[in-house]
Amino acid sequence: MSGHPSHSGSNANARLNTGGGGSMTMSQQRPNDPPMGVSSGGQSGNMSQQNLNGIVLEYLAKKGYNRTEATLRMESANQDIDGRPISTRVEESGGIKYGKAFDLLRNWIEENLEIYKPDLRRLLWPIFVYSFLSLVSDFYPREAKNFFKNFSEHFENEHESDLRALHAIALPEHVATNEVAAIYHSQRYRVTLSQTAFYNLVQLLESKEKEGGAVIVGVIQTHLNVITVERTADDQHILAKLLERAKHAENHPAEDEGIPGHNPGSANVDRGGGTTVLTKLKLGQVTLDQEGRQDVLGDLEEEDKTNPPAAGQPSLVEAFEQRIKREDSEEVPGRTELPPRPPPLARDIAMEVQKVKENRDRFQIPSRTGGVGPGVSVTMFTFHNTNDSITCVDFSGDYLLIATGTDMHYIRVWSIDGSPLPGPPQLDGQEAKPSASHRLIGHSGPVYAVAFAPATGSSDNQGLTKCSYLLSSSADRTVRLWSLESWACYVVYKGHDGPVWDITWGPFGHYFLTGSHDRTARLWATDRVDCLRLFVGHDRDVDHVCFHPNSAYVFTGSCDKMVRMWLVTNGYPVRMFTGHAGNITALACSPSGKLLASADDLGTIILWDLAPGKLLKRMRGHGKGGIWSLSWSVESTVIVSAGADGTVRVWDVQLANDASGQGKIIGEGGAGQKIDGAAQVSNVSGAGGKKKAKGVVVTSDQISAFPTKKSPVYKVMFTQQNLVLAGGAYLP
Repeated sequence: MSGHPSHSGSNANARLNTGGGGSMTMSQQRPNDPPMGVSSGGQSGNMSQQNLNGIVLEYLAKKGYNRTEATLRMESANQDIDGRPISTRVEESGGIKYGKAFDLLRNWIEENLEIYKPDLRRLLWPIFVYSFLSLVSDFYPREAKNFFKNFSEHFENEHESDLRALHAIALPEHVATNEVAAIYHSQRYRVTLSQTAFYNLVQLLESKEKEGGAVIVGVIQTHLNVITVERTADDQHILAKLLERAKHAENHPAEDEGIPGHNPGSANVDRGGGTTVLTKLKLGQVTLDQEGRQDVLGDLEEEDKTNPPAAGQPSLVEAFEQRIKREDSEEVPGRTELPPRPPPLARDIAMEVQKVKENRDRFQIPSRTGGVGPGVSVTMFTFHNTNDSITCVDFSGDYLLIATGTDMHYIRVWSIDGSPLPGPPQLDGQEAKPSASHRLIGHSGPVYAVAFAPATGSSDNQGLTKCSYLLSSSADRTVRLWSLESWACYVVYKGHDGPVWDITWGPFGHYFLTGSHDRTARLWATDRVDCLRLFVGHDRDVDHVCFHPNSAYVFTGSCDKMVRMWLVTNGYPVRMFTGHAGNITALACSPSGKLLASADDLGTIILWDLAPGKLLKRMRGHGKGGIWSLSWSVESTVIVSAGADGTVRVWDVQLANDASGQGKIIGEGGAGQKIDGAAQVSNVSGAGGKKKAKGVVVTSDQISAFPTKKSPVYKVMFTQQNLVLAGGAYLP
């Protein structure tokens, strides 16, 4: 080396001869200068991370460290210029991964073959729910909100109530406290797919793993129970069924789909790996046995001879035979599928004859035609000076008596037409003084339900078909059977471990059903003090009960917002209906046996098709506070309802409604005038100039509404001749 290093600028370069003829350039740096490769502005200079990686890779290659070199090359391929990792997989992209994955799956399903779309669409709802809950649980509130907003509209038709509950979730703690979210989060969602559809799904997820397939796989493995079936093993997945479902594009959830206890229209979901087909129901009407039918035909023939039918009117025999032929024999339950019935008595024959008469001579109520509903009128019975003590009301089947239960522990039975009722027999043998009403005293708590035994009215059978018995249930945990001749209690039935909220007779008498605070419903017979059957399954109180018209099934409604259908002979659950947002407040099965109406305390009525377990439609019009009573017309084409808003409303069963309704009304009408459901009514007040109350949306299938003057309506009932009776109490 000769001379001194020469300086130029801030750095000095010196070339050293190494003796081997090679040379190396060295750089000197001042203490305050920035490092080499980095400029003073903090930006990338000559030596970037990529350049450094290149030098290291060259060194490793020269030294023969091939495995280390390969590993570094793999890691370097997914880094940016500054050494930060580049995300190449959707599952590594944070909260937006669920939106990308769900969009991938939805688009693929819509582009799939038509025969597989109905099956594959079943996956969208559970994956939507669990993706949303995962976003909330993983502290992605903004992404969760956007995800719900972008995709929830696709499920509004069939999952409206669940969407309403999930919409309020924004924080991880909400997932544990929200009832619907807790149900989904704690259990697996069951979905049944055909094997071909499932294999197509697997191919998509494997081929699109980086684009979102891995995210979908994670959701399915963690939260879903996917069951694959062969076409030949399940008649719901044969090619003909797949084509039919694709053609009709059903929006309803499948019968075997969902979470146990939370899927609309489900059957018994505890079947495990058994058949995915709903239990077949036999909903046909049951008549008397062969001997009983012959007795009825004989009486009807005599009646036709005594009182021949009018011109154009069928005879009673023809009406009876037509009624029998109407039912398919396969739809009628056999004797072994029904609870045992006592041999028919003369009273049973007389009641059947009277039913045929009333059915033939009834006021016909067809479905709405041409936008004009049938002219239904209501006879209202109002109780005054009750001090809000009445808890329940019922009318007798012969339309002569009305009974009320009170919170003062007694029952009062009135004569509807005001005529005096015979008094109870006296110990001294003298007749008691007749009175228009009688008190029945015996309960030690408020009386919550009263029910007259089945009866029919008649003017020529010497009172053979009149009502003779009354049932009552109370907060004292007992049910009592009362005689309406001696006005005394015959039997006290004990078994419930809480207040008994509701009671109803079977369609043929003898059996009755109760619902209680102890979360059970019980089947009883009048000639036994112990219950015959226990129906257990609700999570909260069983508030309302009713029989199917053929007595083979019973229905229970609860404040757990579910309605269940049970087989009477073995207590087995055959249907479960969820869809109400409020507590169940009324149940009624149609005379045809095909439909069920249920109502809640939010003013909504839901119609269910029993055979497939489907929700048909929702009907709105009542104000909040509860719909307390429902009744069907004889033709099963019209429903009347009544409740806390002080109105009686008439609904068209067969007319489809719209979501928004056709008008607004006020629950308490003031003037008591009739309201046509087709009219756009926003206020029905008795006096002008008053401030209008908040309106209630009315769906277009409401035919008419009858407001009262501050009288909540406890009971409404169609008679066998299609006349409507209603009872309530005036509360000033």
